[in-house]
Amino acid sequence: MGNKLYVGNLSYNVRDEDLQQAFAQYGSVSSAKVMMDRDTGRSKGFGFVEMPQADAARAIQALNGYSMGGRPLRVNEAQDKPRT
Repeated sequence: MGNKLYVGNLSYNVRDEDLQQAFAQYGSVSSAKVMMDRDTGRSKGFGFVEMPQADAARAIQALNGYSMGGRPLRVNEAQDKPRT
């Protein structure tokens, strides 16, 4: 099982394939998904990437703060959504 990474501060032009390519430089990516607004079809500005733990650690180190699409990425391990 891989680690799920949160990728924030994405440019609204970034798509799943862009995220996949950026993270693939640091290891095997099992999934890359930019979250889209249901109503407008526009990116919400964040996404998730799943990759093996060792690869995920390298990707966090390399890509947190990295400028993609003119915006510095915020990359860290995804946290479970709090239940209400």
